[in-house]
Amino acid sequence: MGYEFDWSVVLDPSLWVSALGITLSYAVGTIVGGMLIGVVIGIAMLSAKPWISYPASGYVQLFRCTPLMVQIVWFYYALPILTGSSIPAWIAGGLGLTLYMGAFCAEIFRAGVISIDKGQWNAARALGMSYLRMMRYIILPQAARRMVPPFVNQSVLQLKNTSLLYVVAVPDLMYKSYEIAAYTYRPLETYTAVSAIYFVILYPLTKLAKRLEARVDR
Repeated sequence: MGYEFDWSVVLDPSLWVSALGITLSYAVGTIVGGMLIGVVIGIAMLSAKPWISYPASGYVQLFRCTPLMVQIVWFYYALPILTGSSIPAWIAGGLGLTLYMGAFCAEIFRAGVISIDKGQWNAARALGMSYLRMMRYIILPQAARRMVPPFVNQSVLQLKNTSLLYVVAVPDLMYKSYEIAAYTYRPLETYTAVSAIYFVILYPLTKLAKRLEARVDR
């Protein structure tokens, strides 16, 4: 096709530093927030009381079964209509990412707890342990080892999910690459560069996830 690549338009680190910082900040913040939500909702899902478990399960299914981009757009455009007050893009994006992460973390937490053999539960009850003591000393220490690999995998996906922030003009890596491509007319170089940045960050995390999975399987 006669296309000549010009990588000089993307090699200046100053183009990416600010956007990379925003992407990593969103990733860390929404992962931590999502994990905290996941623990609370996961516990609620395990409740024997329907008025507690049903709403928790409904939240998980709602956010797991709808596209994240739609959720972010909805929080930014529709929620202000319902509340009567505007929501900044950075809050709308963070809220969507956090609640999305929370739904997946809740399912990971629930699955980790119920994966523990019933004999462990029965043994703890036979020792006269309360539910809280049983969870603290018997169930959760075993379940935590099984939760770590899927938590890491979901965190890797969450970092990639931050790329959807561009739809509400949060100046993350993806939005920055869109800007660079627009004024340099070099989309191939720009999007290749941003892909390389994501790869450099995410590849070590995927290797860590595999190592943790192997350790749990021992």
